[in-house]
Amino acid sequence: MDFAPKPEQQERNAHLERFAQEIARSTTAGDNFDHVLWRQLCEIGLAGLPIPQDYGGTGLSALETIQSFETVARHIGDLGLLFSLSAHLFACVIPVWYGGSDDIKQRWLGLLAQGDLIAANAVSEENAGSDVFSMITSAKPCGDHYVLNGAKRFITNAPIADVLITYARTDSSSSFFGLSCFLIPSDTPGIIITPEQPKAGLTSSPWGSVYFDDCRVDQSLRVGAEGSGATLFHKSMIWERCCLFSIYIGAMERIYQLCLEHARTRMQFGRKIGENQAISDRIVNMSVRIETARLLLYKSAWQYDQGQPCEQTTALSKIWISESAVKIGEDAVQIFGGEAMIRGHPVNRFINDALPSRIFSGSSEIQREIVARAMKLR
Repeated sequence: MDFAPKPEQQERNAHLERFAQEIARSTTAGDNFDHVLWRQLCEIGLAGLPIPQDYGGTGLSALETIQSFETVARHIGDLGLLFSLSAHLFACVIPVWYGGSDDIKQRWLGLLAQGDLIAANAVSEENAGSDVFSMITSAKPCGDHYVLNGAKRFITNAPIADVLITYARTDSSSSFFGLSCFLIPSDTPGIIITPEQPKAGLTSSPWGSVYFDDCRVDQSLRVGAEGSGATLFHKSMIWERCCLFSIYIGAMERIYQLCLEHARTRMQFGRKIGENQAISDRIVNMSVRIETARLLLYKSAWQYDQGQPCEQTTALSKIWISESAVKIGEDAVQIFGGEAMIRGHPVNRFINDALPSRIFSGSSEIQREIVARAMKLR
């Protein structure tokens, strides 16, 4: 396995590094969605990195995509916005690329890949989170349309979305093959979007509920064949679990550097706190977690690029990165002490942003089930 970036990717990473450093100097992460930063990130191509150039993307591999997002997240502290951008690309643009008709790709894919339109992945429901096949939102054929009824909850980007990548049940008698995917403009009659309660973490990534009330959707807006929704969703989740978590690698690196600098300069009891083993051990453990997390994530992306089975490795990397992020956040709090309790402090923001990583894109428990099945324990 060779994870070394090619010369073109090295040049791209260097450009992204300079860009992200400049953004970090001029902006401060807040609690609201930053439309200006979204536009800046999209203008350098982040919204469509793996999408073919013919459709407005860059045509990168999964490994190159990971390295690009990691580079940006190493400097930009607005993890919520990077999460929104990642959800847009991996959960929404990817299934349109893989499953969309030629007409859908020509009309929509370029606008999505360039970030001119913002997408939300409308899949989760009140009783269909990890158990996606229990969703009850229905899409019933009616002439040359489908009529959708149901409700979606905890939908990232919903309040700001131009497009909803929506999964609904088209066959109540089937589980896996009973779901279909639709690309639905958010201003379609019969759609109501309401903001969710404020979050404790990833605060700059808006979320909301989506209600479909006899919403008529033209058949031409179905993404993929009827009944292929589960397949498209599964493919998008492979990309999301693999690539989205690169932003946490970058963020962990950023917090590690802050802790390292703090331990080298903070004086207590007449010496630098980094000279205390209780502090140095925490920082060494941060480095171990970051290095192993990066290697595991890179391996899963490399396997995907090589056409090898990668679901088990991706699940392992998702577990390790999300749980490492929480642990690094906890250790950073201990290193910074009361300062880390200040709202808006980079460590305070990071630990709150890290906690939900063990839940979204399939909880740690679900990932362990995936690994157990791969081990033939289920």
